[in-house]
Amino acid sequence: GEVGVASSLAPKIGPLGLSLKKIREDIAKETTRDWKGLRVTVKLTVQNCQAKVTVVPNVAALVIKSLKEPKHDRKKMKNIKHTRNISSDDVIEITKVMKPRSMEKHLVGTVKDILGMRVSVRCTIDGKDPKDLQSEIDEGEVEIPED
Repeated sequence: GEVGVASSLAPKIGPLGLSLKKIREDIAKETTRDWKGLRVTVKLTVQNCQAKVTVVPNVAALVIKSLKEPKHDRKKMKNIKHTRNISSDDVIEITKVMKPRSMEKHLVGTVKDILGMRVSVRCTIDGKDPKDLQSEIDEGEVEIPED
């Protein structure tokens, strides 16, 4: 919902002849809808003097969104602890979203990448610690679908 500092956008948008104010409004409108309180990357595509804003969420934003916690004001609350639990189906859904941007060849590798991010977010998957789940995947105790 909040747009970063204008000084970082102005030098990139100015030579294109686009309105900085309108682009900031478009970014705020796109990010407020689903990503309020989360830090996400925004992709700005300019074609024929028309700017199109696309939200490109990172793994941490997808993980925190899947926790379905109440919205936090990032300016007022620092070092938020995420203690909720999510299902393994949510992990697979996030993996499918991130797969095109991942460098991993197989879905299993992408799942393990996302589980690593879960460790830093400090949440559990089906009541298990993400590190334990990674070990179970390595040992073949947990099956990950290929598609």
